[in-house]
Amino acid sequence: MIADIDKLIDECTFTTVRSSGSGGQNVNKVETKVLLSFDVLNSQVLSEEQKSIISKKLKNRINKDGILQISSDVERSQIMNKKAVVAKLEKLLTKALHVDEKRIATKRTLKSIQKRLDDKKRQAEKKRLRSEDF
Repeated sequence: MIADIDKLIDECTFTTVRSSGSGGQNVNKVETKVLLSFDVLNSQVLSEEQKSIISKKLKNRINKDGILQISSDVERSQIMNKKAVVAKLEKLLTKALHVDEKRIATKRTLKSIQKRLDDKKRQAEKKRLRSEDF
């Protein structure tokens, strides 16, 4: 889990570009699309173990320089797109750093074992009856 998301966001760089999509004439003159760049390998907030996990799990989103890039142009305002990008980053990192609990194998119940054997016997009997000559 990430210790402090605010410190992590401080390490990110935000750039704005012109966006396509809804917005009418506003699209042509206002830079509403927000690009977030986060240098995973040089982060001071993440531990070395977290950096390696993120690099492995998000390798399709990280470029060759080790920078994770996320963009958003869904909203019509720059502030809302910045919030959306931060939410995407937080969701990506928490999902990447989530550790699944190890499954503990349990013993089969006697009822399930008996049901399996009964089904096998029924199937064998069915096949035996098909092969008999009439």
